[in-house]
Amino acid sequence: MKFREAALGARLASALTALAVASGLALAGMGSAVAAPAATDAAEPTITWSVTPADADGPDGRSWMELEGDPGEKIQEHLAVRNLGTTEVTFALNAADGYFTAKGRFNMLPHGTESVDAGTWVGVQENVTVAPGGMAVVPVDITIPENATPGDHAAGLAASIFSTGSEGGASLGVESRVGFRVLTRVTGEIAPSLAVVSSEAAYRSSWNPFEPGSTRIEYTLENTGNARLSVSGSTVAGGVRLPDASGEAAAPVELLPGDRRTFQLDVPGAWPVGLLRYPLTVEQSVILPNEASEPAAALQQNIEVWAIPWSQLVVLLAVLLIVGGLLWGRMRRKRQVEKLLEEAREEGRRSVVIS
Repeated sequence: MKFREAALGARLASALTALAVASGLALAGMGSAVAAPAATDAAEPTITWSVTPADADGPDGRSWMELEGDPGEKIQEHLAVRNLGTTEVTFALNAADGYFTAKGRFNMLPHGTESVDAGTWVGVQENVTVAPGGMAVVPVDITIPENATPGDHAAGLAASIFSTGSEGGASLGVESRVGFRVLTRVTGEIAPSLAVVSSEAAYRSSWNPFEPGSTRIEYTLENTGNARLSVSGSTVAGGVRLPDASGEAAAPVELLPGDRRTFQLDVPGAWPVGLLRYPLTVEQSVILPNEASEPAAALQQNIEVWAIPWSQLVVLLAVLLIVGGLLWGRMRRKRQVEKLLEEAREEGRRSVVIS
C-alpha cells in the first residue's frame, strides 16, 4: 500500500508533504504493500515495489514486526525490498514514530518531523539499490534505550523514491513510499488502562410526528495505560445491541498508549418520551506481542439525553387550534341564534301590546 507526500515548490514542500503522508501512508492491516506506479512523465518507466519484514534469507510471511525486549536490548531484524519494475531503482530507507490516524489507519511521521520515541530506535542503512525484478534483504537493528518506559511503542519502516517534475510552471516534487509497522513492547510492568474522557448525546426529531426520531451518541476514549488496546463500543436500545441492527459488535479499533479517539453511535427508533437513557458498553482487550489478545474488563456508562416531542407538540397545538376554532365558531353561532330568538320574542311582545 502507498505512502505519498507531495510538495509544490520550496515554500510549500513541508506543508504538502505532511498532508500527503497523513492521507496516503497505508500501514494498517497489511505489512507488505505494492506502490502505485511512480513516474512524473508518461515517457518514463513506472516504478512499483513492495516492502516486507524478512529474515536473512528473505520475506518470512509476517505482515509487520511485533517485537518484545528489555531496556538496553538490541534486536536484529531484516526487511526485504522487491523491485517489481523494469529498471534499476535506488530506494531511500527510513524509520519514524508511528501513530493511528483519526480513521484508525496506521501511519508514520512525514519527513521533516522529528521522531522522539520508537522511530529513533530503528537503525537501517540510508538506501538500497535493487535490480529490475530483483530483491534486496537489508539488516535492521532495533536498539531499546536503557531508559525506555515499559509498554508498547510504535514506529514505521519504509522504502521510498523521490521524483520531480513541473506543473503550471511550478516545480513539483513527489515522494512515494511503502512500508510496515514496527511495534515494540518493552518489558516491565504492563498496566493497561482505558478511560471515557467525555460523552454526550443529541436527539434528532423526525419531521413526521408519527415516526420516531434518532439519537446520536458521541464519546471519546483515551488509552491512559502503557499497552496497546483493541476497543469497540455499543449500546442497547429496544433490546437490540447497536451500532447495527443485527446485534453484532462494532469493528474493533486499536489505540496506542496515549491515543485519544472520538466515536459515534447512531440509535434509530427513538421516540421523544422525555429523558432517554442509553447504557454505553466499551469492550476492550490488550493486544499481545504475538498478535493474540487478552480480554480486559469492559467499561460501562449511562448516557442521558432529553427528547422533547417538538413535532408532536406542533401537531397537538394545531389540533387544539382547530378544535378551539370549531368550538368558538359553534359558540358564536349559538349566541347568534339566541340573539335572533330574543329579538323575535321582543318583536312578538311589541306586536301584542300594539294590538
